Amino acid sequence: MLPGFLDRSRLPDRASLPRWLAPLPRAVEDLGLRAVWLVVLINAVGTAFGFWYYGFHPIPLSDPLITGQLAREPALFWLFVPDSPGGTLFVGLAFGMWGLGRRNEYLNALAFFGCLKLGFWTPFVLTVFAEGFLATTAIPMYLFLFFSHLAMVVEAFVLHRISDFPVKAVAVALFWYGLNDVVDYFVPVLGSAHHTYIPGQLVSEAGFYTHPPEIHTLAAAGAVVLTLAATFLALATRVRKLELNELGF
Repeated sequence: MLPGFLDRSRLPDRASLPRWLAPLPRAVEDLGLRAVWLVVLINAVGTAFGFWYYGFHPIPLSDPLITGQLAREPALFWLFVPDSPGGTLFVGLAFGMWGLGRRNEYLNALAFFGCLKLGFWTPFVLTVFAEGFLATTAIPMYLFLFFSHLAMVVEAFVLHRISDFPVKAVAVALFWYGLNDVVDYFVPVLGSAHHTYIPGQLVSEAGFYTHPPEIHTLAAAGAVVLTLAATFLALATRVRKLELNELGF
C-alpha cells in the first residue's frame, strides 16, 4: 500500500448505478477515496486561493486586507460571493469527515451541489465570455481556473460512494444554492446582484457592479439549470440506491 493511502478494505461498496449517475471509472473513484487526505489538503489550498482570488488578501502585506470583488460588495453579503471556495470547502469537509469515520450527509449534499454547479458554471462562463476573460486574465491563470473547476465535477461524482443523499440533506443543499441563485441574479436585496464578476460589468456611481442583460441573463441561466441538475441527480441517486436495497443488492 502506498504511504498515506487508505487500504482498499476501508473503501465503501460501489452501488450499481447507471453510467449517467456514476460516470467515473471505479479506479478513479477508488483513487480519490484512498488518497482522501491528499484530496482534503488540495481542497483546503483551493479554498484559501479562492478567497484570495475574490479579494481576501492577508498576503501580500502591501495589499489592503479586503480588495477585489469583496471590496465592492456589502459585507453582509460576503457569504454569497465566493461560491467556488465554498464548494471546495464543503467537499474538503465532506471527505475529511468520511476519512474520520464520521460521515455527514448534509455536508455531502452541499459538496455535491457546490462541486457540480460551480465546477460546470465556471468553465461555462469562461467559454461564453472567453474574449473578455482573456483580455484581463493571463492564459496560465485562465487554464488553471478552467481545469481546476472541472476537477470539482470529478469530486462531485465520487460522493455517491460515501452518501445516500437523503431528502432532508438534498433539501438543505437546494435551499442554500437556490438562495444563492436568488441573491446572485434575481433579488439583490442589498446593493446589486452578487454573482461572480464577469467581464463587461462596470462599476456604477453607487460603487456596485452593473449587470448588463446580455451578460447577466446567460450567467443566470447556467446557474439555475445547474442547480436543477444537481437536485435531479442527487435525488435520482437516492432513488436508485433505495431500489437496490429493496432488491437486496
